[in-house]
Amino acid sequence: MKRRDLLTAAGLGALAPAAALATPALAQTAPTVRWRLTASVPKVLDAIFGANELVAKYVSEATDGRFTIQPFAAGEIVPGLQALDAVQNGTVEVAQTPLYYYTGKDPTFACFTTMPFGLNARQQNAWFYHGGGRQLQDEFLASYNLVGFLGGNTGTQMGGWFRKEVKTLEDFKGLKFRIGGIAGQVVAKLGVVPQQIAPADIYPSLEKGTIDACEWVGPYDDEKLGFVKVAPYYYYPGWWDGGPTMNVVVNKAKWDALPKAYQAIFEAATAYANADMLAKYDAFNPAALRRLVAQGAQLRPFPPEFLDASYKATNELYAEISAKNATFKKVLDALIAFRNDEYLWWQVGEYPYDGYMIRARQRG
Repeated sequence: MKRRDLLTAAGLGALAPAAALATPALAQTAPTVRWRLTASVPKVLDAIFGANELVAKYVSEATDGRFTIQPFAAGEIVPGLQALDAVQNGTVEVAQTPLYYYTGKDPTFACFTTMPFGLNARQQNAWFYHGGGRQLQDEFLASYNLVGFLGGNTGTQMGGWFRKEVKTLEDFKGLKFRIGGIAGQVVAKLGVVPQQIAPADIYPSLEKGTIDACEWVGPYDDEKLGFVKVAPYYYYPGWWDGGPTMNVVVNKAKWDALPKAYQAIFEAATAYANADMLAKYDAFNPAALRRLVAQGAQLRPFPPEFLDASYKATNELYAEISAKNATFKKVLDALIAFRNDEYLWWQVGEYPYDGYMIRARQRG
């Protein structure tokens, strides 16, 4: 045998045992895992529900199909507002649900989705990933047997659809407004009558005059629900939804049982979905807004006195809740301190640039 052939044979022989061991060793660290995910939204809200499909896609592809997640829309397993409970009690392993839906359990939940006059979308991400928000969320959710991740953001939402024009603070008094959670408590201080109505019932309630106004998300989603046909006045901004996160919560026992590699893949997939959702809304909202205006939507800014009164009422409510709930106070204080620092930078960098570009666009 020639020397070259001998070396080649020896090399292959040395590699053969390693190759034989590689596959079984990998299989031992990559078990088959099947999860179900329940969402708080219907599939028609494709930007939000689509984030779940993205997570499922990347988790499956990165594990060669060994770890799969099957997404279900609101109502397919449990109603949308019971998604967190379903994860907590082990009915499903994971849910995509805004945590501010659960302020009835504890108002602290809202801090990790969005707060009236809170953070915008970029600031919400910054607070979670690098400003201490994640640590506060982990500590809070542990008592509910949950682990939480960011799974998307809509960006600042619209103020909603109104059957009649509102020009003064007096016009809001007695207004039946579909708005919930902490924002509902704020506007109640101003004489508004907040209404909790399921998504499927909003349009018929507006059409019949059972409610006078509703808030939902923004142009891309609002167009699908047809509100412009029955409530033409479209107000902005949604000061209660400056940067609402779509939270992803996992049953802690199920999370702890995952291999570390699967945990890393899941977290990376949710982070991608978080960025992708915001990009979709930023990309799709402009065209949707144009279509809504063409259909008769009349854009209106909220009256300044309404914004000022809402800001004052918000701070009053925060003080009232903080006096009774030490956890809420701890998280809110951290959030507000971060917000104040962020706007120090925003007034120097982001806002002047955006403001100039908006004026330049208007000048043509």
